[in-house]
Amino acid sequence: MTRSINILAAGIVLLAAVPLAGQQRADSPGKIHVLKATPQTVVLGYYDPKSKPVLKIKSGDTVEIQTLMAGSPETLQNALLPAEEVEQALRDVHKEVLDKGPGGHILTGPIYIDGAAPGDTLEVRIKEIKLAIPYGFSGFIPKRGFLPEDFDRRRTRIIRLVEKRMVGHFAKGIEIPLRPFFGCLGVAPPPEAGRISSGPPGVHAGNLDNKELVAGTTLYIPVHVPGALFAVGDGHAAQGNGEVCLTAIETSRAESPTHTIVMGLDKDLTKATKQAVREAIDFLVKDKGLSSDEAYMLTSVAVDFCITQLVDGTLGVHGMIPKGIFQKK
Repeated sequence: MTRSINILAAGIVLLAAVPLAGQQRADSPGKIHVLKATPQTVVLGYYDPKSKPVLKIKSGDTVEIQTLMAGSPETLQNALLPAEEVEQALRDVHKEVLDKGPGGHILTGPIYIDGAAPGDTLEVRIKEIKLAIPYGFSGFIPKRGFLPEDFDRRRTRIIRLVEKRMVGHFAKGIEIPLRPFFGCLGVAPPPEAGRISSGPPGVHAGNLDNKELVAGTTLYIPVHVPGALFAVGDGHAAQGNGEVCLTAIETSRAESPTHTIVMGLDKDLTKATKQAVREAIDFLVKDKGLSSDEAYMLTSVAVDFCITQLVDGTLGVHGMIPKGIFQKK
């Protein structure tokens, strides 16, 4: 059965170098909730099937979610951001949240979706994403990123965001078009997995870092525990495919107005790509009625496969299946 949640989210930071198939669908508008990011409404660095929900909603409800950046107040101020511009909520979380996981993401949630059960699919409709603050940051740290052997130092750059024009000032004469999305959109993992890092993506979705997941797209995530326990964070204002300097599954599928998006995740990039290709073929067979041979050939001539990210340990590849090639009946 499919359970759905609509999200309106704010709290984007520039972090880049450059409910399962079923018969029931909640299309009618539900209740609107507001979830602020506070030390009591976030988890720091992990997804956990035993986490206590901070909000309970019904399928079809809309949640306006505030999120916080992954950087610490000290990191921002060391990059010469004036102290008064650091969000108080960010200071509060880093000071008061003592239960920290191995990952570095501040995740708002988890949210319990009434009736969601293992075997269902959570349908996350991203309705709108707003910039909450007029700056972001990009950076890298020693021994991380895709080229740790070339960059053994730490660097952080504050990037001013201009919401009216939706650009970020990277340097003199360089402006980055903004296309906000969230790196982390996930549910609790299966109970046997226990608490896991927010860093690598997996069967719970999580840190997909897929820049196609902008406002107007829908993400489908398998449910592993009652209520799903959905949490979101790691906002990005822009990212290049690959997320090569670190900042910016065979589980999840997404849908934009123009494309169906399939994903593959593995520590080996070739295996991740094969997963994504197989997901594309599976979609074309099950949803479009093609034979596997036809689907394989169509995947070759019409589907674009892109590197999603290279730096989370688990590597990501996504395939873009254009909706426009299918004639409406």
